[in-house]
Amino acid sequence: MVSALKSSPSPKPSSNSLAPSKMPMGGAALDLTGVPLPEETLSAAQRADAILLGAIGGYKWDKNEKHLKPETGLLQLREGLKVFANLRPATVLPQLVDSSTLKKDVAEGVDLMVVRELTGGIYFGKPRGFGTNEKGEDIGFNTEVYATHEIDRIARIAFEIARKRRGQLCSVDKANVLEASMFWRKRVTAIASEYPDVELSHMYVDNAAMQLVRYPKQFDTIVTNNIFGDILSDEASMITGSIGMLPSASLGESGPGLFEPIHGSAPDIAGQDKANPLATILSAAMLLKYGLGEANAAKRIENAVLDTLNRGFRTGDIYSAGNKLVGCKEMGEEVLKSVGSSVAAAI
Repeated sequence: MVSALKSSPSPKPSSNSLAPSKMPMGGAALDLTGVPLPEETLSAAQRADAILLGAIGGYKWDKNEKHLKPETGLLQLREGLKVFANLRPATVLPQLVDSSTLKKDVAEGVDLMVVRELTGGIYFGKPRGFGTNEKGEDIGFNTEVYATHEIDRIARIAFEIARKRRGQLCSVDKANVLEASMFWRKRVTAIASEYPDVELSHMYVDNAAMQLVRYPKQFDTIVTNNIFGDILSDEASMITGSIGMLPSASLGESGPGLFEPIHGSAPDIAGQDKANPLATILSAAMLLKYGLGEANAAKRIENAVLDTLNRGFRTGDIYSAGNKLVGCKEMGEEVLKSVGSSVAAAI
């Protein structure tokens, strides 16, 4: 399901002048319309100021043909919105350091950002499909391909983000084997000349995966291609204690941004009031900050999440002894209470 936020026609939109609308996508759209991304949903998203996206998949549609899978709708939406930069922060909050599967001294203080290229690479490259090889065997094939402008624009986004963080950017590739990665490294190195204040390093993806577990605090900002970014950001999420904690923002050169948790729909616990809503709530905070320019409102939500954790509330994925185990609904309600308290205190 897509929630599209459209500001009112006032000359200076604010968070108080938003008129949200909901549109079907993914599994919900398949059931309603027979396609994973109806034209009406894409049009509404393109007209919006920002889009908050809910999880879209489920077992029910797993056996559908590819063009009728919920995930195809997500790829179509990203492409239709031309959002090429996926920002995935991974921060180990002090309240949840014991929820990490890593030792406390390894996990404590981790604060990194994965910048994933989102609309190119092996997910979109051509040729792709099924066929037969010279021996007559059935094969499936995909193509990893990147053009200069695709690498340059994501590199600049990553350098800008690193500049606002700790000034360190690690570009991850597989340049010892893959020609597409060799070209990736060449272009990122060229763009580095525009950012002399940012320290650039390069790392092969297999080593990066190992280093994220061995010593994640060495990373500040990571930039990488579509498929490596998908994998590494999910790995980084578990350092924080749960994939249910991580939000994301997908941005383009213009037009609305797309904001969503990095996790899927967790159909195994659907309807059981067990899911962690914090990644979605924090995605809404990223929407306010990056999509609507409402940094103060975003900070209120982030602080409300921290306050809720400080008060000991935990869903099952981040629960530890001594805390208060709650379901998805109650966790959301407690965050709302914290937002309300901060507003009252400000007044």
